Amino acid sequence: MTSALEAHGLTKRYGWRGSPALADCAFRVPAGRVCALVGPNGAGKSTLLTLAAGLTRPTAGTVRVLGTDPATARDRIAHVAQDKPLYPQLTVAETLRMGAELNPGRWDAATADRIVAPLDRGARVRTLSGGQRTRVALALALGKRPELLLLDEPMADLDPLARHQLMGTLMADAAERGTTIVMSSHVLGELEGACDHLLLVAGGRVRLGGDIDDVLAAHTLLTGPVGDLAPHTVVESRVTGRQLTALVRHDGPVDTMAWHARTPTLEDLLLAHLRSPEAPPLLTPSTSLGTDGTVAA
Repeated sequence: MTSALEAHGLTKRYGWRGSPALADCAFRVPAGRVCALVGPNGAGKSTLLTLAAGLTRPTAGTVRVLGTDPATARDRIAHVAQDKPLYPQLTVAETLRMGAELNPGRWDAATADRIVAPLDRGARVRTLSGGQRTRVALALALGKRPELLLLDEPMADLDPLARHQLMGTLMADAAERGTTIVMSSHVLGELEGACDHLLLVAGGRVRLGGDIDDVLAAHTLLTGPVGDLAPHTVVESRVTGRQLTALVRHDGPVDTMAWHARTPTLEDLLLAHLRSPEAPPLLTPSTSLGTDGTVAA
């Protein structure tokens, strides 16, 4: 499988004191995936996206996008940061015109116009609300027709209806053009059903990664009397009275005579791993790399 984003020993440290924002990360995101980038505040998600966008350089290790370094691939990448930097003195129309001039031969005016359709095109960016600025930033990003779209909390400023509409636009673009999307979000509900790949980052490291169906299939949610969970790897367990509920990474068949077992939802899985940062990491074959840097079998 072709990689859209690949990291080898990726480390980023700001200054020389304290813990690094990212530490020795090794993973890949296959091309054409819609990848959810999840983790607590300060986990390194924004750092990872800025490294992939070529806006900062790693302290150690490498990051490659679309088969090359980020600087070389810059014309093929679009990045929407949390603060959505735009020129405040420009109007919406002038901002889109600038996007067209900066991307000759690639600009998709129809898509950009559709995203900003609810806005007054003569309004200056500085007068727009946070959600309206998000529309302009996404119009610039999608109008560029990127092969890799990096989104840092893109929907945080939007109302539920606008979030639903723009998420539909993103999914349609990914399906039509094969665009790879890596999107960070704290709204777990907006990721389920939209994303097919997962990277969970905590403490500067990738703790969980792979195609979502494969990651979910590797886990089981068990409920039953308090008892031995061996030989399974326990991610999280909670006892209520005489009842035990545990998310496990199953190793061999589950004893369904002793336990009620079901596949966890994505929200079940993510919340359990976020509450249990000591759980051993798991990267499924689509995401893991061999010791020589090749895709693991």
